[in-house]
Amino acid sequence: YVRFHLISPLIQQSAENIILFDTFVNILSHNLGEPAYEADVAQLEYKLGAGEHGLVIRIKGFNHKLPLLFQLIIDYLSDFSFTPAVFEMITEQLKKTYFNILIKPETLAKDVRLLILEHGRWSMIDKYQTLMNGLSIEALSSFVKAFKSQLFVEGLVQGNFTS
Repeated sequence: YVRFHLISPLIQQSAENIILFDTFVNILSHNLGEPAYEADVAQLEYKLGAGEHGLVIRIKGFNHKLPLLFQLIIDYLSDFSFTPAVFEMITEQLKKTYFNILIKPETLAKDVRLLILEHGRWSMIDKYQTLMNGLSIEALSSFVKAFKSQLFVEGLVQGNFTS
């Protein structure tokens, strides 16, 4: 089991940064779909998650092949690229996701509660409005470059691994 948390102070600075981060993580997951398929067939599991403070990478499976999968994820992260079509598809999916959160009273109530309790949190309404105002491909590219330049990494490795 391998878990890394790539933390960046950049994410919580604005609602736009949170949306750009969500877009980035979704595009990265999309880009990894085909190359990581063989790892999935070999019973290796991975999950990329957009945490509140950074990207969470979780990998589990047989230890002798985990480093290869982790290296694949890091390669796609470091050489991040996307097409305008993928960018449009992911932003449309995010619009639907945010809207679905807003129309459910229980999730909206949870969001409002956390907005009151947590310092520096952006509401789902702020995120949805910012997303509806539109994002640019250039904004995502510059965000990803800034994100990669301001990273702190925490990691946990469990299992039959050598140092």
